[in-house]
Amino acid sequence: MERFIVFTGGPGSGKTSVIEHLQNLGYKTADEIGRRVIQQQVESGGNALPWLDKTAFRDAMVSEEVDKYRRIGVGEEFVFFDRSIVDSYGYSLLEDLALTESLTQHCNQLRHNLQVFVFPPWKEIFSNDAERKQDFAEAVATYEKMREAYQLFGYTLTEVPKGSIEQRSRFVLEALSSR
Repeated sequence: MERFIVFTGGPGSGKTSVIEHLQNLGYKTADEIGRRVIQQQVESGGNALPWLDKTAFRDAMVSEEVDKYRRIGVGEEFVFFDRSIVDSYGYSLLEDLALTESLTQHCNQLRHNLQVFVFPPWKEIFSNDAERKQDFAEAVATYEKMREAYQLFGYTLTEVPKGSIEQRSRFVLEALSSR
């Protein structure tokens, strides 16, 4: 969908902060699924966690991403997505997980705006927390695999320059208005 705008990149690169800022400005947003899956699995004692069962974690993210995409529905305004189903494909590449036919089909069918905003690794703002256990080197590797995955599915990547949350938000909005 042309109005579904995706932010991708490695963890800790500022995607969620910009999404939250855009939401505060009145734009519709769609939250990151990976963090929610981790929280749900920890609370329920499940094993679909990236440090326990990477395939189960990926499959849980795919299921949630499909649901999220279908829930958004029809409308005229932009919806900013904190990652998409293609990130699950990129995660599979990163972790060398078997690529399922279902995942590939979803990536081909659940389309977003062809212009995807990629947030580069940024060591100065990177931090870990209870759900984000990766180190900076893994964040860089994730960034590279996300770029690869989106390019495989025909998306054009626009790198968001480092700057304040407001500057990065303005960059995205100006890039969208200039098309």
